[in-house]
Amino acid sequence: MSDPSGDKSLAVTREMDIDGSCFRYRLNTDKSVKLLDYDYKRCIGCGICVRLCPTKALELGPIKEIATGLDAPPVMMDLDKCTFCSMCASFCPVDAFRVTSEGNFPGHENFPELESHVRMNDKCLPCAICKATCPEDAIDVEFTFKKKEEIAPLKDKSGGDVEGEIEIDTDKCNFCGLCAQFCDAFLLVEKEPTPNDPSPFELLLVDEDKCDYCVLCQDLCPEEAIRVKGERRGEAPKIEGRLVVDDDKCTRCTWCQVVCPYEAVDIKKPFEGEISLIDANISKCDPQGCHGCFNVCPSHLWYVPEDGKNNIAIKEDYCIYCGACVNACPKDVMKVSRSGVSHTGIPDSPWAGQWRDAVDSIKTGERNYPDISRTLEVEKQPLREHVEVEMPDIDPSHLEAARKSLEKAGSLLRNAKYRKGVEAKTTESGGEKE
Repeated sequence: MSDPSGDKSLAVTREMDIDGSCFRYRLNTDKSVKLLDYDYKRCIGCGICVRLCPTKALELGPIKEIATGLDAPPVMMDLDKCTFCSMCASFCPVDAFRVTSEGNFPGHENFPELESHVRMNDKCLPCAICKATCPEDAIDVEFTFKKKEEIAPLKDKSGGDVEGEIEIDTDKCNFCGLCAQFCDAFLLVEKEPTPNDPSPFELLLVDEDKCDYCVLCQDLCPEEAIRVKGERRGEAPKIEGRLVVDDDKCTRCTWCQVVCPYEAVDIKKPFEGEISLIDANISKCDPQGCHGCFNVCPSHLWYVPEDGKNNIAIKEDYCIYCGACVNACPKDVMKVSRSGVSHTGIPDSPWAGQWRDAVDSIKTGERNYPDISRTLEVEKQPLREHVEVEMPDIDPSHLEAARKSLEKAGSLLRNAKYRKGVEAKTTESGGEKE
């Protein structure tokens, strides 16, 4: 690559390092550095990056074996082929690829990327349900309202002067957990969320040895599910807090949206599509022995139905249509199709066509690859007809005469006096010596 300033050619080198589960690929020039990080433990093996890579620098590893326990990278890279275009990073649904750069490279605003999010709207209290149900531990809630002990410290019940009753209306209670955050007398009994029942709690208990019937919990409950007979002491606080979604962990699986009783979660998924089971192959599925789809699915939508009709089932509401399960399944039990890709705009640039082709390939599975051969094609010439050539007859007497003439000339040229005379005559006639 030539430098227009007139300096020497620009040196370009490639390097690779491994740091724990992260492969770090580096493109170095005299004026810039571009880094591509690939965290293979984060990768789910969906293969989207492999399909859209314009130089075929990526290929899938042994996904079926990886899904069932093999510790290996789901995607392999040929560093010599990689152009560090960042397509893999821009469209990875779980951010297993990340690109950073320093120096003379176009900024990220020049490239499209997946556009998805999880946001809490103004209906959020907040409460504790979404945090407890999130399968990726991507939600954190910090409550800022005062607790009971700060407003109405527990009365001493040893004298027997504290009397009252407390009752939970189980038909109204949605296990929001605010009472348990407010007062230690409440205990939420947890259970394992499942795709069919994502609620993280199954019971709300009251320890009446700790309850002094202050009535504040009744005033606090947003569902009016607590009834207390006792002496109201103080004023219940306003529900306040801060809820944060960790985008590095969140997979847009929608568990939080499904479990939220207040319709407070707005989600934009990276892909639209459809997932279905192939009836002819369902009977081949062994979810106990294989479990591959369970292991790779970022949405945790697979389960074994209790009715025994099928070996496996799905909760499609959670699906982000990444297709990792298809690559992991050894029996072709499921199929995934994508009908839409949510992404930022494609800027008008010299490489816009390639980005459009990449986005289309995510939906169609067919990629139009750029010509990177840098070779010229010439028009093919038709084969010429072979013509036999007749060799001329040679008279042996002529060959002998030519041989004698060459021998005579050779003896004269070897004579120094003769050569000197020829050179003198050439000089007199205005010729040049050779």
